[in-house]
Amino acid sequence: MGVRLMVVDEHRLLAEALASALKLRGHRVLAAAAPSAGAADLVLSRAPEVCLLGTASPAEAGVFDPVVRIKREKPQIAVVVLGPVPSPRGIAAAFAAGASGYVRHDERIEGVERAMMKARAGESAVAPQLLQESFAELLNPVAEPDDEGARLLQMLTPREVEVLMRVAEGEDTRLIAEGMRIAPSTARTHVQRVLMKLGVGSRLEAAALAARTGLLERVVARPGAPLD
Repeated sequence: MGVRLMVVDEHRLLAEALASALKLRGHRVLAAAAPSAGAADLVLSRAPEVCLLGTASPAEAGVFDPVVRIKREKPQIAVVVLGPVPSPRGIAAAFAAGASGYVRHDERIEGVERAMMKARAGESAVAPQLLQESFAELLNPVAEPDDEGARLLQMLTPREVEVLMRVAEGEDTRLIAEGMRIAPSTARTHVQRVLMKLGVGSRLEAAALAARTGLLERVVARPGAPLD
């Protein structure tokens, strides 16, 4: 029996392509829509059995607010998140918000379909391999931060270190600006400088690099330094 579902993603082309593929497999796709701010309203108005909710930034603060609202107002709707390889913080945030599953964007259609069916049945839908990849660093922590962490830490100013710590906590530009009592434009500049110095292209990559190298553990362990 087909699943009555919705596909919601900020990239309309991806949403419509996935919806079309699932229709061909016998499922009833109510809508394929792109809005992020209005995602919860759209899903609640249609009340599907399962919602596939896409996100490009599972570690961003507030990204799973639509899930929280959907589960609060219509807990019978199962939400499966579609996203990139998540950090432990990202996947934990998805489930804490009430998601029934997490599926990588590069998963085969059969994997997406299995996740939908399990979510509709009230089961958790996460591939064991994804859990292993996501929590590898938590399950097998390194005994000591590597030399790369020390090298990266020396490249950053105290203020940039604070920015990186806030990025790793999932704070967006507004929260970083408020927490540091600086203008949003200044916060954006600091974030861009951190990304440039670390040689990464996104906040998620910066957070992952900081975790992998033990950079943040070094920050916590060392005596505090005054900010610029």
